[in-house]
Amino acid sequence: MAMPSEGSLPSGCAVFATVPEAFFLPEFVFGGLVWILVASTRVVPDNPLGWVMFVSVFCFFFTTLLLLLSLCGANQSSVCGKLDVAYHALAAFFYLSASVALASVTIALQSDPANFKSYQEDIAAVVMSYVATLFYALHAVFSAIRWKRS
Repeated sequence: MAMPSEGSLPSGCAVFATVPEAFFLPEFVFGGLVWILVASTRVVPDNPLGWVMFVSVFCFFFTTLLLLLSLCGANQSSVCGKLDVAYHALAAFFYLSASVALASVTIALQSDPANFKSYQEDIAAVVMSYVATLFYALHAVFSAIRWKRS
């Protein structure tokens, strides 16, 4: 993976070959898995799981939007570097808070043998949520490094 030239954001197919834009695909995969796994379980405490669903859908939608803008080359404005850093830092923070809430709900399900399937799905969702958090945080850090160099 290569870093793009200083001061420019990659566009077109170069998006998939540069850091941090290469993190778009893992963000999709792990964020989508969180969305699917949480949606497939029983919503026992609706407030924390509602936050997790909001975060996963919100981030999936805006990551898609940013990826499409990058592929079309509409990310060449001077504001786009700042927007990239701000969005991915916010997404990492949101996913971290959702991961903690989801882990709390999952720990509460541990003692109920009737919800063993939901417990297993929630464990998988917690792992995927923390992995998504990691990729969003890495994307934010590498975007900030690129933005500071420009």
